[in-house]
Amino acid sequence: MAGTKPTREEAVELFRKYNRTDSLWKHALSVEAVMRYMARKHGEDQEMWGIIGLIHDLDYEMFPEQHCTMTEKILKEEGWPEDYVRAVISHGYGICSDTEPLSLLEKTLFAIDELTGLVTTSALVRPTRSVLDMEARSVLKKWNDRRFAAGVDRGVIERGAAMLGVELNDLITDTIMGMREAAEEIGLKGNPAA
Repeated sequence: MAGTKPTREEAVELFRKYNRTDSLWKHALSVEAVMRYMARKHGEDQEMWGIIGLIHDLDYEMFPEQHCTMTEKILKEEGWPEDYVRAVISHGYGICSDTEPLSLLEKTLFAIDELTGLVTTSALVRPTRSVLDMEARSVLKKWNDRRFAAGVDRGVIERGAAMLGVELNDLITDTIMGMREAAEEIGLKGNPAA
């Protein structure tokens, strides 16, 4: 693939090669959907943003202790363009990567990665088990309960919102809107009529 842009099919195939768990696949689809939504909102390349969102946790299942490091190695070996590799690695900034998010794409990925997990968990405790009828206030109600979705680092989300210069409420709303577009695939269509 050297020098050419990866296709979604290539990204899916590569992701599936290194990941087997349904939860990680749904997370990848959630991040992809939000990235595509955000790209449209900002007049950016939906395909590029979506593919980067889809592949961002490529190494997480097989190499959790080398997260981002192994992804960089794998993507370079596969001949992925440098801007794609850099964007993917930047989502781990301050956690498992020294690559600071600089572009709008990179800052967006950094901001919404953890947030998709909080939105998912918030949706699953709703009577409808859906993002289709969920608003940002449902997520914000759980924000200060550190036992709720304890694995989600709220500090990363707050830093991401600050990087983007947006209010937390607006970032959550955009994340929900993006996830609605993949509600069925990510198991959050639920039963909104409940």
